[in-house]
Amino acid sequence: MMLIGSNIIIHATYPDHEDLRNLIEEQVPFVSAVSYVEILGYHMLTEQEQYYQEMFFDDARVVPPSQEVLDQAVVLCKNRTMTLGGALIAGTARTYNLMLITWNMQDFQRIEDPVILNPFETTKKALKQVIRIEVSISGSIVKLCNMVYSRFFL
Repeated sequence: MMLIGSNIIIHATYPDHEDLRNLIEEQVPFVSAVSYVEILGYHMLTEQEQYYQEMFFDDARVVPPSQEVLDQAVVLCKNRTMTLGGALIAGTARTYNLMLITWNMQDFQRIEDPVILNPFETTKKALKQVIRIEVSISGSIVKLCNMVYSRFFL
């Protein structure tokens, strides 16, 4: 299972990113409440963009910040240089054992957990990120990683 970041949601609306739309449609991913606020609260969103983003969020599984997510975010903020939004997103992924799919690797480069994948990156580094999944993670995540890898890298 995966949690997709705000930038992936935004890029999925671009005509040349059909692969992202397909991934989202097939997986019905989880989305942090932070992404919900970042996207729908963006002051320069056009009416058409607002409409399509609202349609997306109607179907997405938006995860509100639980106390455990907040506690994880506090740990991340104390131990790493992270923005509040980044810490809440990573905390959500950690709490619910979700792979984080994001284009913004810089915000999450200093953390080892959760597993993070950039679908725009076509280097061996991306493959190594997928491979670092621990054996204890459920089979569905491994299947998802294989599907993401085959979709974007083969």
